[in-house]
Amino acid sequence: MTLRSFVLSFAIIAALVAPSSAQAPAPTQLRTPDVIFVPTPQEVVDAMLKMAKVSASDVVYDLGSGDGRTPITAAKTYGARGVGIDIDPQRIKEATANLSAAGVGDKVRFLNQDLFTSNISEATVVTLYLLPSLNLKLLPKLNAELKPGTRVVSHAFDMGDIKPQQTQNVNGRTIYMWTVPIK
Repeated sequence: MTLRSFVLSFAIIAALVAPSSAQAPAPTQLRTPDVIFVPTPQEVVDAMLKMAKVSASDVVYDLGSGDGRTPITAAKTYGARGVGIDIDPQRIKEATANLSAAGVGDKVRFLNQDLFTSNISEATVVTLYLLPSLNLKLLPKLNAELKPGTRVVSHAFDMGDIKPQQTQNVNGRTIYMWTVPIK
């Protein structure tokens, strides 16, 4: 192989494997998720939003939003705005596809971010389906960033010794609600 043919072969291979400037970069995983994705059943989503008394004036943040069903339901059922935050780019793709099918794209957005570092100060309702240890880890952030009166609703998991203001059982699944400041 001559030097000229080697350089030409290398240039062809480089052109084939180099990303095109027209291609958008694929989202990257920020870090390993703290929990595996398990969707909240729709009847639990409905009960959580009802318990929080969501209305059209609310901004519902779903931390660890998975397939996006909670903010999408808040928009479709109550006219609320919604924001889903998930660290997994695959979940964001899935949620975005679900949003497109739901027809409420003007009211909901999904962010591929870490829920522990995202700005959630706009929220008037926060929904969670995280482990108790993660709920407790989030507690300082919830109290620091959220306005007094913001409702926090959790599917299945409490905040340790912090007593919720309200609980409800939906088909064997417990829902907890607190109001900021959470003490």
